[in-house]
Amino acid sequence: MAVSNSSSPPVLELHGITKAFPGVLANDHIDLVLHRGEILTLLGENGAGKSTLMNILYGLYSPDEGEIIVQGKRVEIRNPNDAIAQGIGMVHQHFMLVPVLTVTENVMLGVESIKNGIFLDRAAAARRIREISAQYGLEVDPDAYIKELPVGVQQRVEIIKLLYREADILILDEPTAVLTPQEVDDLFKVIRSLVDGGKSVIFITHKLKEVMEIADRITVLRNGRVVGTITPSETDEQSLAAMMVGRQVLLQVEKGPAHPGETVLDVAGLTVRDDRGNPAVREVSFQVRAGEVLGVAGVQGNGQTELVQALTGLRPAESGRVRILGRDVTNGPPRKVLSQGTAHVPEDRQRDGLVLSFPVADNLILNTYYLPPFSHLGVLNQEAILETAERETRLFDVRTPSVLTPVANLSGGNQQKVIVAREFSRPIKLLIASQPTRGLDVGSIEYIHRRIIEKRDDGCAVLLVSPELDEVMGLSDRIAVMYEGRIVDILPADEVTKEELGLLMAGMTRSAETGGNDE
Repeated sequence: MAVSNSSSPPVLELHGITKAFPGVLANDHIDLVLHRGEILTLLGENGAGKSTLMNILYGLYSPDEGEIIVQGKRVEIRNPNDAIAQGIGMVHQHFMLVPVLTVTENVMLGVESIKNGIFLDRAAAARRIREISAQYGLEVDPDAYIKELPVGVQQRVEIIKLLYREADILILDEPTAVLTPQEVDDLFKVIRSLVDGGKSVIFITHKLKEVMEIADRITVLRNGRVVGTITPSETDEQSLAAMMVGRQVLLQVEKGPAHPGETVLDVAGLTVRDDRGNPAVREVSFQVRAGEVLGVAGVQGNGQTELVQALTGLRPAESGRVRILGRDVTNGPPRKVLSQGTAHVPEDRQRDGLVLSFPVADNLILNTYYLPPFSHLGVLNQEAILETAERETRLFDVRTPSVLTPVANLSGGNQQKVIVAREFSRPIKLLIASQPTRGLDVGSIEYIHRRIIEKRDDGCAVLLVSPELDEVMGLSDRIAVMYEGRIVDILPADEVTKEELGLLMAGMTRSAETGGNDE
């Protein structure tokens, strides 16, 4: 772990940063200090104000009050160009790369090197990229095309972009969200190399284990305010979680052994193509039984999205078969799938889970609006709809001014809670949950994890798809690993380690060329 020189002048100070949106005080007089050669982690539950604060620092928002001091001087940051000019760079959770361009071309974008007054000097840029790579342990081929690089290497390119622009302060927003455990280890080595070289890092994450491993200091936000700054040696994961949500949180999922029953979901030889017509799911076969959780682990982009879409009627399968409780639903419409007692928490909440212009109340009955008590002879029962909405928003802690508020006005985490409330609040036989805790704080994650296990124990079959290995390992009874569209293995959750799963997720397995198996 790097040791910051806290006795030296800070490289960055935020004083009294305040930002309000209609009905929401996102940042309430926030103070923050970052020293040279330091890793400062920023923790907070959904809506705590982390993203707003970093967007202010990077020039995407303007503060209503407060000041920013960089290298001892007060500065005005009105846009990202101002931030870059002050040596501040940001790696966003969703990479800002052009897939069809090379590493060099992506790094040069916006700061092109010119030779002879006319031509792009790619050779000079490539030399500089190699120098940066060697200095900070960022092994990258400048001539490689982005589309051909693993996710972990693409992330290195994003970091190189900042260093190429001579950034001294790096903001990393959820940088491990799409990485395997091995890639996380590599990233941490890079971060330590950066701070050893005098850079300073603000590391935003919701993964408490990572905070304890990488941080020099930890600043916790709650309800738009700083509730404390602490070092890892002074705290533990349980205490950090309590600081984040203001109460004690159960971090480990409590569950007894599974008691699997009949087969609920039976998938055989399923092949699905992606939006570009390329095979995304390749002859996948597996079963999920009543009373068990089958987790699907894998780096994002290995066919999980298309698999879930095919299972729920949102994407046609090219071949293969899907049966729910013995009934063939292959290529059936979503309503046919749902009518078999299926609940679906989609990966993309805004595209597949919500009608953003509709109020919260209507979104809570999107798949049951035509059934009693919400409808009679084609006429909606508004009283029943509103009564249900009030109950479910309380139960699932959906933070909204009113159940009549358009769901588009809610934060991403609260939009996710609307979907979970809708899908968990009716009798179901099969739960297909794709990233069910995406964007949620540790308190809400605890609640949803408990409800998933309750559904399992009530005899529901659960297919859980998540890039979060801790989530998959904590909830699953069996784990299927996807790599390049295939299930490379299915293993008992209590007999596999995170490191073994990481290797499988990277395709390092003797069965990688087979179509998958089941127990």
